[in-house]
Parts: sequence; C-alpha cells; structure tokens
Amino acid sequence: MINERVKEWLCQRGFGDRLTVHSETIDTVEHAAAQLGCSEAEIAKTLSFIVDDKPVIIVMSGDGRVNSSKFKSQFHTKPSMIPRDKVKELTGFEPGGVCPFGIESNIPVWLDVSMKRFEYVHPAGGNEFVSVKLTPVELEKATDSVGWCDVCKGWEES
Repeated sequence: MINERVKEWLCQRGFGDRLTVHSETIDTVEHAAAQLGCSEAEIAKTLSFIVDDKPVIIVMSGDGRVNSSKFKSQFHTKPSMIPRDKVKELTGFEPGGVCPFGIESNIPVWLDVSMKRFEYVHPAGGNEFVSVKLTPVELEKATDSVGWCDVCKGWEES
C-alpha cells in the first residue's frame, strides 16, 4: 500500500519512519482528520496549480482556502487548479493522494504559512491511504520546498 517512490524519498531525508498506513481512505481533509484523530486544520492538504503553463504544488493547512489576490501577488497569475483528469499525468499522483514527496524536480513545492501554527501537520503520503506526520520545519526539509508563501484565507488566528 505504501508508494515506494515516496518511501525512498522520505528515507533519503531521514523521515522514512513517519509513514502511516490507514485502513480507510484519507482522500479528503475530513476523512484524514477522522482517521488521524486530529483537527481538520492540522491536515496538510496538497493542491496542484498551473502557473505559467507548468504545475506548481502548494501545501496548506486543512482549514485554509486559496485567496485569489494573495495567490496573484505571489505567482503573478490567477489561481488555476490542475483539472482532476490531468492531476496524475502532471504530478504523478492520483487525486486524493497528491503529496509533496517524490515529485518531479521540475515541479516547485511551496508551503503556506498557515501550517506554521501547529506542532505537527499530516500530508498525504502518495495515495489515499497513507499519511506522513511531520513538524512544519521537518516538512520543509522533507519536501525540498522552494520556501514559504502566504496564499490562504480562512485560517488566520485572531
């Protein structure tokens, strides 16, 4: 059930022991939170967009939503998600299992600041039954991310 490419990627970075296989799907933020016993906000959802005709990955907290003006400020274009039927072709992962690990090196991974408020976050691990438990700092190291961005709304702490 574990995606071997993702496992190898994480092992090379010292996080191979963080994979958890679930008996039920974690294909949505709601399903993942229920399986993990955490808040929906602690789920690190991985979204795929097209920027300048190329895929871009953004990982954000489960309670965040893309803010069009923030996205445009960061990427100089309106947010345009990869169509569901093109996700696997462009990212290598099925919808519901897209993750920031083991992707092609030409796909940049950005991490949204919405996750920095948690001790741990839980991104998918390459399919809809595997998650990875990491601190935000560990997530940055495990993804080889471009860096942190601020493109979300709806999560801000008061």
